[in-house]
Amino acid sequence: MLRVRWLWIVILLPLVLFSSCQCSGDADEAQVRIGGSVWKVELAADERSLRRGLSGRDEIPEGTGMLFIFADEQVLTFHMLDCRTSIDIAFISADGKVVNTFTMQVEQDPLNPEQTYSSALPARFALEVAGGAFRRAGVKIGDKVEFLGRARRAVEGVSE
Repeated sequence: MLRVRWLWIVILLPLVLFSSCQCSGDADEAQVRIGGSVWKVELAADERSLRRGLSGRDEIPEGTGMLFIFADEQVLTFHMLDCRTSIDIAFISADGKVVNTFTMQVEQDPLNPEQTYSSALPARFALEVAGGAFRRAGVKIGDKVEFLGRARRAVEGVSE
């Protein structure tokens, strides 16, 4: 009887521990965590995806977004070209801290945006999510940002 009990412990304990772990999701998913909130993100790291961003979208599902990855830390400037929904943006320094945030509003003429949004300090990353998401999550300047899964590998420059 004792052997059977130990056998069950040896077999079930790893399964229980693995299934109950608060892992950050599938290792292949690109995710960004700020505080207790996690967003599944698309990655924008090449010239084409950096320019296109989230343009042309009518909505950004809650819990999703786009992580923009730049080669160097610099003052970043964004605008709302062909965006049809408000977007929150967080500028993030190379050491993974929120530099500043904005809620970018839909432009009167989305194909000719007038408003620009710039990082207060040099930043290497920008995270765009649904408008109002950062306020709801309590994201603030100085918060530590974690890049998870494919996002971490992309930020570290690891090719897939």
